[in-house]
Amino acid sequence: MRDPSLNVLGSALESCSSTPITGFFRDGCCNTGPMDQGLHTVCALLTAEFLAYSKYLGNDLSTPRPEYGFAGLKPGDQWCLCAGRFLQAHNEGVAPQILLKSTHQRTLDVVALQILQTYAAD
Repeated sequence: MRDPSLNVLGSALESCSSTPITGFFRDGCCNTGPMDQGLHTVCALLTAEFLAYSKYLGNDLSTPRPEYGFAGLKPGDQWCLCAGRFLQAHNEGVAPQILLKSTHQRTLDVVALQILQTYAAD
């Protein structure tokens, strides 16, 4: 079960990335639903700074994990981040740019649109 696929601007949610494949449902979009307790809804353009920050906090996104079919992420990749982690990165001054048209509207439950707009790459 999924929440309606709308972005933070109120229009249809656009794809975030199919290479690498992202999203809680691994459908390329930052869709969410009741099972997504982390709210993986923010489509981010990853930076080395953010990847290092995430690793420091215990979520290593850059190291390949072949046993899970995960090649590891690198700067420039697009990825669905947890809304709470994005807000935390914002508060620490290391938040990456994001794609508003690919960021799910449920993000607004955690992060104000005004904050999101300051990181808009699209």
